Amino acid sequence: MTGSHPLHLDRNAILLTTSLSSFLNPFMASSIVVALPKMGDEFSLGAVMLGWVSTSFLLSAAVFLVPIGRLADIYGRRKCFVWGLLVYALASLACAVAPTAGVLLVLRLLQGLGSAMVFGTAMAIVTSVFPPGERGRAIGLNIGAVYMGLSLGPVAGGFMVQNLGWRSLFYASGGVSLLLSAAAWGTLKSEWADAKGERFDWPGSAAYAVMLTLIILGFTSLPKMNGAWLLAGGLILLAFFLAWEARQEYPVVPIRMFMDNPLFTFSNLAALIHYSATAGAGFLLSLYLQYCKGFSPQHAGLVLGAQPLVMALGSPLAGKISDRVEPRLVASSGMALTVVSLFLFSLVHESTPLPFIVACLLLSGLGFALFSSPNTNAVMGSVERKFYGLATGTLATMRVTGQMASMSLLMLLFALMLGSARITPDLYPKFMVVMKTAFICFTILCVFGLMASLARGKLHD
Repeated sequence: MTGSHPLHLDRNAILLTTSLSSFLNPFMASSIVVALPKMGDEFSLGAVMLGWVSTSFLLSAAVFLVPIGRLADIYGRRKCFVWGLLVYALASLACAVAPTAGVLLVLRLLQGLGSAMVFGTAMAIVTSVFPPGERGRAIGLNIGAVYMGLSLGPVAGGFMVQNLGWRSLFYASGGVSLLLSAAAWGTLKSEWADAKGERFDWPGSAAYAVMLTLIILGFTSLPKMNGAWLLAGGLILLAFFLAWEARQEYPVVPIRMFMDNPLFTFSNLAALIHYSATAGAGFLLSLYLQYCKGFSPQHAGLVLGAQPLVMALGSPLAGKISDRVEPRLVASSGMALTVVSLFLFSLVHESTPLPFIVACLLLSGLGFALFSSPNTNAVMGSVERKFYGLATGTLATMRVTGQMASMSLLMLLFALMLGSARITPDLYPKFMVVMKTAFICFTILCVFGLMASLARGKLHD
């Protein structure tokens, strides 16, 4: 039988290991969203600082994903993947004993580095192992694991936060990561370094990291003047970075790949916009359910789990379909559903019935499922093997940068309308204005993402 062939057994073991690892990070991320009010109570944090508990992790991941993807292509994806799990585990355990909010934010940066090492290589390993005819299914299963983590995170995380405290999330995440790093060391027997022997662009990587940090910090600091200066500095460094990369034989970001490969470019642009328009929704809805509706963390987690559950169930099927049907069509239909769901969320008010919110979450989950796997299949199918790590890192950077942009927009709106005040009952009307404004912005943004998705070329001849 085909399934008993050693090669297929190796593939299945690799897919299982990478999928379990891909499950862990989103599980932690969605658990943290439910835990934010409790963390805010313990450390006396306002809405903006609560946003930074999530944003610090995303900032670190965004900065490191592309350079790490390139390093993995040169020196080995297996090494990067295993060490990334170990870094993530140690950082998680340290977060569990963080004495202050400042220490927690620093440790979240270290967690983001470990996450970048895992997410920057997991999809590249899957793509290296599976041939094109089976790749969409494998990618769909891996992404399904990501969404299963997002689905179970609010539910299990809400239960743990309510009964064991928010620190239990970090203890559990650290312990499981340690076990996965040991399992990955034994399961991943081969090494994948298709760009071995090429030079790594250290100056370009440093410029990239500083540039992205300045842009993100600048945007999140607006409308203050120092935010404008940081943003201007980041944009100036961006111009230098592009000029530098265009002259390098082995750039950390091959500019020509974006110029000569519209399928790669528009697929990444669609991912960036899609995540920018959707990532802040869970943060807003978690605060809405717990503050305005008075739900417990466990109850809020059960409600929020409806969206990623549909994403987890639909992603493998969508990935399999994209092996046969043009990914542009499948992904664009998913983004169209996302546009509708975001508009419906903008209609939510303090007395909105819970079934309406759940229906919007289910619709959003279906849109995400139809978009993500086919879009990833299009990105990975549009590049050579030696660029798999870079392509994975680039796509993951689009995801994380989109999440950062989404959270940055929310923090800007919070700063403008709520300041640094904690969310109390007398501020609920202002919070609802923030929420409505954010979802209207997200809807408009996602329309542009739909245009980018439709503009990409064909993957299948």
